[in-house]
Amino acid sequence: MGFEKVIGQNHLKAHLKKSVENKRIPHAQLFVGDSGTGALPLAIAYAQEILSSSFEVGSDAHNACLKKVAALMHPDLHFVYPINTNDVVKKHPLSSNFLKDWRSFVSNNPYGTLYQWLETLGIEKKQGNINVDEAKEMMKALSLKAYDGGYKIMIVWMADRMNTACANKILKLVEEPPDKTVLLLITEQEEHILGTIKSRCQKLQFPKLSEQQIKSQLIDLKGVNEARASSISKQAQGDFNKALTLLTEDGDDILFEKWFISWMRTAFKAKGNKSAINSLITWSEEIAGQGRETQKKFLAYCTETFRQALLKNYNAQSLLFFKANDANFTLEKFAPFIHQNNIFDLTESLDEASYHIGRNGNAKIIFTDLSIKMTRLIHKKE
Repeated sequence: MGFEKVIGQNHLKAHLKKSVENKRIPHAQLFVGDSGTGALPLAIAYAQEILSSSFEVGSDAHNACLKKVAALMHPDLHFVYPINTNDVVKKHPLSSNFLKDWRSFVSNNPYGTLYQWLETLGIEKKQGNINVDEAKEMMKALSLKAYDGGYKIMIVWMADRMNTACANKILKLVEEPPDKTVLLLITEQEEHILGTIKSRCQKLQFPKLSEQQIKSQLIDLKGVNEARASSISKQAQGDFNKALTLLTEDGDDILFEKWFISWMRTAFKAKGNKSAINSLITWSEEIAGQGRETQKKFLAYCTETFRQALLKNYNAQSLLFFKANDANFTLEKFAPFIHQNNIFDLTESLDEASYHIGRNGNAKIIFTDLSIKMTRLIHKKE
């Protein structure tokens, strides 16, 4: 995958190309951005540029290098990504155990999310992580002599999923890397990266893609008509993977909408009605029975729905795209309850719940507590 295959991010492409041309390649870099903004495909394109720079453009060796990187099979390009045990790998899982799945996943959609990756492995109800055993493999791989005699590159996707033991283990690798070694850490949650690692990395921030960039891709690559491409690109909010999900209608939005509407209706009834609290607890138990990644995705869906309601309340029509599948639920009726006096508390409560879910908190307690907060916040006067 070359730079030309990466959507947008032209200023970042120019910066990375220049670093290779000038032979001033930082040994540790942190790419910060959502999956749908292209951090992973750009990291792979950058790796291709570095690895092929040793050869004359157009030569057999140069072309062979490009093909090996494109197939994710170059011996000097290594990948680390969140994994967990499954039916095949029952203990001490390593990224190398899932390399075939990884190549297929990236080839099909380099803009894919962590949840989609875990679904590919059949472990979407578990938390993907990068453990200390992985750190040992990383150090071993980068200590070997480069196959082509040039650079060795390690791409760590979702680096925020490194546990503390793993992060501490690779700290020496970040501080004192072997010669001609490049470590590319990719994260959506910079704040979860160990501070001592973050401070030693050159950071690149990935902005959201423009509506026009997403629209053009949908038209040119997917053959979508202009009207539909325009609608999807607006809903995608700068995330190409979300655009693809909307295009295939393969998301969880219908189920999430059902949960959300049930939740809001029960929360409305619960104020001053003790019997309705039991319904909120029942709802919390249902959501608690889902996988943690599904729970976090649902909370993100709720945040976006509240945001859409706020925009509707303040007549920002051009930014609206929400359309309920349930004919009995409309944004017009719900919007007046979301305003400047509760939106910050609502989103903060959702973010806090997502954080605790990600830290293996008790989901039933988290969602019950969140539900009780909702009964108070949605009745708050504007």
